[in-house]
Amino acid sequence: MRVLVIHGPNLNLLGRREPEIYGHLTLEDINSMIEEKAAEHSLEVEIFQSNHEGAIVEKLHEHYGRSDYLVINPAAFTHYSIAIRDAVLAVGLKTIEVHLSNIHSREDFRKKSVIADIAVGQICGLGYRGYLMALDYIKEAE
Repeated sequence: MRVLVIHGPNLNLLGRREPEIYGHLTLEDINSMIEEKAAEHSLEVEIFQSNHEGAIVEKLHEHYGRSDYLVINPAAFTHYSIAIRDAVLAVGLKTIEVHLSNIHSREDFRKKSVIADIAVGQICGLGYRGYLMALDYIKEAE
């Protein structure tokens, strides 16, 4: 089972950026936990982060026919990126949307996701654990 994990914009600043919202772990810390959980479940995982919408679209295109699942934290792109939504649909990956914070309890503009209705599910507000829960789900679903 192959899983693509995508982190969107500004997540490379985790640990320094608004730790009261996003926590003190760095992206490298979270990626290490993702890799450990994937190994525990015998999942092949590729992790990618970009601050650029087009780079995320290109990475999705690269995984057409190569991966089974997508775990994505689109970050700010969650709320408006039709390009990323269309790419997710085009490559046909089963998708789990993850957010560190609870987007539904924040500013109004953050409550809308253009990914949620095409995803298997959405996990938000549980910090880094959301990524691990997504991998647990993938292992149990297959």
